[in-house]
Amino acid sequence: MVGNVSGMHASPHRGSSVEFAEYRRYVPGDDLRRLDWRAYGRTDRYYVKEFEADTNLRLCLVLDTSGSMAFGSGDVTKIAYAQRLAGSLAYLAVQQGDAVGLTCMGTDIVRTIPPRRTPSHLRGLNDVLENSTPAGETGLVSRLHEFAETTRGRALVVIISDLFVETPDLKEAFDHLRFRKHDVSVFHLLDPQEVAFDFRRPTRFLDLEGGVSLFADPSEIFDRYQQAMMQYLEEVQAIVLETGVDYHRCSLEDDYEQVLFQFLMRRNTGRSGR
Repeated sequence: MVGNVSGMHASPHRGSSVEFAEYRRYVPGDDLRRLDWRAYGRTDRYYVKEFEADTNLRLCLVLDTSGSMAFGSGDVTKIAYAQRLAGSLAYLAVQQGDAVGLTCMGTDIVRTIPPRRTPSHLRGLNDVLENSTPAGETGLVSRLHEFAETTRGRALVVIISDLFVETPDLKEAFDHLRFRKHDVSVFHLLDPQEVAFDFRRPTRFLDLEGGVSLFADPSEIFDRYQQAMMQYLEEVQAIVLETGVDYHRCSLEDDYEQVLFQFLMRRNTGRSGR
């Protein structure tokens, strides 16, 4: 079996492969034959050379940081939930010995960290995650197209977003990523109130991405809202089935550790969460 966290993605094949990856500090238990004695002569410290096969699959986390990710009707906002998912996946990847990168996407690509596999890289990635602040309109679709064009080599692309975009545009972005041979997984975050629309009194609804506010009596718009939401979810479901994207719809009430466990188990057994 390749990798310690089997099922998330293939681990790099170490050894005398065709491509040098990086140096890392020696830890007890490493193969002494891979010590770089020239590096030891220069630094008086033990370093191990790591190589990766051409088939190595990197983990690229894509975090939606548009304004709507600030919403949460309970104790947890979408961005906080997304940070927990992304941070946990990054930790698992590095523990497995794999490279992990992060791209935060709002109206523009706010920050990109190229994939690496060192513990120090993980600390920097977590700092960026912790400081990511949702703001502005969503630019997810255009940014995903840009990501598909600029990311070299095959990767496991994990998108964490509320997917509040036009569904035909979303399909084109997924198609583009799949055309580039990326393995795509999506955690679709929704607040319970967005699905249930359980409001009891006239309420002012704010567009967190900069649009106009709307004051309405929920009882008057409930049926139309439910119809629109169900149609949207059905369209998303059809898109992921057609494009072959591994889809996981998450409520902010769900235990994120259980969500991750199901994600890993389904990948390990070759099933998606559709």
